[in-house]
Amino acid sequence: MSTPSESPAAAGAPPSERDRFRSVYAATYPDLLRFVTRRVHPSHAEDVVADVFLVAWRRVADLPAELDNQRAWLFGMARRTLLNQYRSDRRHEALAVRIAEHQPSSAGVDPELIAARLDLARVWPSLSTADQEAIALTAWDGLDGPAAAAVLGITPVAYRLRLSRARRSLRRLLDLPHTSAAHGAALPEGNPS
Repeated sequence: MSTPSESPAAAGAPPSERDRFRSVYAATYPDLLRFVTRRVHPSHAEDVVADVFLVAWRRVADLPAELDNQRAWLFGMARRTLLNQYRSDRRHEALAVRIAEHQPSSAGVDPELIAARLDLARVWPSLSTADQEAIALTAWDGLDGPAAAAVLGITPVAYRLRLSRARRSLRRLLDLPHTSAAHGAALPEGNPS
């Protein structure tokens, strides 16, 4: 994570705001990270803390004067950020359920395909949101690499890399070797470009 002094926005801020933010950041970062880490997976904690400090930077004038009040303000912001993330996760899960409900009936469907879909449904929530999005744009939405990259605002090369990593994560979660084609219908391997 970059420090406040590395932020491009910090360079244009008045010295008093910049110094105040640096002081708040240095005094509260470890406590805020511990607070967030107790509530989310450690791999997501720094992202949440970064989001909180981004809000704090944008609203530095709203920060309370005393350290204890600053900590409380930041903890409240972290709590609201986590609640928003939780609601977003629940919406994604509800969408996955609705998508699954609209799948064709299982009459005449290969039992291995059904097992693959169940395995995918089981591990899908374990993937990061970025991995879910990379896979869904290609596998569910039918977009090719350049179109999916445009949706995400990244280059096609960056999208192919992200998709490759997402597929690797999914394979790891499913305990499938790279060469297995048993569940190929659940995750197309074609060139995304």
